[in-house]
Amino acid sequence: MDFAVSDKMQTILGMMSEFVQKELIPLEPEFHTKSFAEMLPAIEEKRAMVRQMELWAPPHPREFGGMGLDLMEYALVAEALGGCPVGLYVFGCQAPDAGNIEILYEHGTPEQKGKWLKPLVAGQIRSCFSMTEVDQPGSNPVLLDATAVKDGDDYVINGHKWFTSSADGAEFAIVMAVTNPENDRYLRASMIIVPTDAPGFNLVRNIPVMGHSGDGWPSHGEILYQSCRVPRANLLGGEGMGFVIAQHRLGPGRIHHCMRWIGICNRAMDLMCRRALERPITEDGKKLADTQIIRTWIAECAAEIQAARLMVLHAAWKMQTLGQKEAREEISLIKFYVAGVMQKVIDRAIQVHGGLGMTDDTPLSFFYRFERAARIYDGVDEVHKLSVARRILKERAGR
Repeated sequence: MDFAVSDKMQTILGMMSEFVQKELIPLEPEFHTKSFAEMLPAIEEKRAMVRQMELWAPPHPREFGGMGLDLMEYALVAEALGGCPVGLYVFGCQAPDAGNIEILYEHGTPEQKGKWLKPLVAGQIRSCFSMTEVDQPGSNPVLLDATAVKDGDDYVINGHKWFTSSADGAEFAIVMAVTNPENDRYLRASMIIVPTDAPGFNLVRNIPVMGHSGDGWPSHGEILYQSCRVPRANLLGGEGMGFVIAQHRLGPGRIHHCMRWIGICNRAMDLMCRRALERPITEDGKKLADTQIIRTWIAECAAEIQAARLMVLHAAWKMQTLGQKEAREEISLIKFYVAGVMQKVIDRAIQVHGGLGMTDDTPLSFFYRFERAARIYDGVDEVHKLSVARRILKERAGR
């Protein structure tokens, strides 16, 4: 295993990190107080700057306007950009668009790529991914109530979805619905492109999360599909391939998320150390950093972040060299371990900041609110732990 970073990537990462520091972090106070719609002009201005620097869409295919970075290279980019809430968005590699781009590139028809993929990579439109259902467990994607029934040249979709992230303002959704109920449980569902202006696509609300109801890209939509009719030509891949495509999407997506979380850990760690070095606690000028408990926290955070980072890079290396199936155990391990490390680092950073940590004067409260979901989406921690343990025990039992 060689995790050495090429000179080219060092330059790219340096440019990105500098851009985040100089151009994006100064926007954070507004991001915490304004709606996404109010922030959009400033964000689009920064996106234009990124395009001029030729750093747009790092992981996306070159033939569609991206940089074409591989999984290991993009993992480093996600870390560099993840410490700012809008970092990945400004560089055109945000979820859920990044995963939808992968699906369209791998499984889309030439017509679908021309209509949806090209403008999506260019950042001219946004998309959403509509799988999780109100009345079914999100961690088990074979349990779906939503249906897509063939009617002539169309599918008619009915279902109730929620946490369709970024639906507000999206041009289309990739919807997972049952098309072949008689098939094996893993071959019942399909993925279908549904324009958000199609009759029967109803965005009920942006779901409030931890007291905040986001709009635009940071939103989480509840959607009713009520006899929503779309052409059968909007099918992605083959009928019944929805589960397989979803698993292909989620593997790289978990690498992306985990490296973004490492970026958040690094940002929280920087803020924690700065606060500890500056905050006096006694009349004689003793600082928080002079106390044993704070030093212990900092040392533990440093070790945990480093361990998490190396775990993710190893998982990315294994996926890139041996394939996703061979790396599935490592992917499950990083999903719950890195999420837990991030929660711990953010919590300690808030504690060191005291009352200031509870305010929106730093990004810590934002991270605390919005990243708690890291232990839930893309499979709850407990499911990943059970899955890993089952494979380990099966392997040991066969010896």
